[in-house]
Amino acid sequence: MVADVEAALKGLFLQGLGGDAAAYRAFLDQLSRHLRAFLARRLFGWPDDVEDLVQECLLAMHNQRHTYQSDQPLTAWVHAIARYKMIDLLRAKSVREALHDSIDDADDLFADDEASPGEARRDLQTLLATLPERQREAIVRTKLEGLSVAETASLTGMSESAVKVNVHRGLKALAASIKGAA
Repeated sequence: MVADVEAALKGLFLQGLGGDAAAYRAFLDQLSRHLRAFLARRLFGWPDDVEDLVQECLLAMHNQRHTYQSDQPLTAWVHAIARYKMIDLLRAKSVREALHDSIDDADDLFADDEASPGEARRDLQTLLATLPERQREAIVRTKLEGLSVAETASLTGMSESAVKVNVHRGLKALAASIKGAA
């Protein structure tokens, strides 16, 4: 099976390099199915990322096709490029995720105070009014109304990541404002 895939892909690829556009198109079609399966096994649970990564790999392979050495296995070359692209994706994801603190850790900003509920509500409204609209709305929906991030995203039209980022940045700004006032 593996030898069959290698032979079929390599034959089509070499024909494509020789100028056969139909063979190159068939190569890209077969390769995209092969890559989709290869990456889906490694990125289980991230189907959108798999599809994006397949496209990135195809583009990289097309752009780097001149580097392929025909005496080497094609699938080894393909898998090496796919692994590098996958590592790039995982690095980018880890960098983005490192920017997101859990929004559950910010509950101490809304701790009970000895002030009357009316005063606390007024103070909170004053603080929230200093925030940009998207941050304010994300905080009000998730922290004050108790909606989930997904529900907030659906209501506001923001992505779930944008909701998390806006809550995080808003709470950080509120904390800085409170510390500055103390």
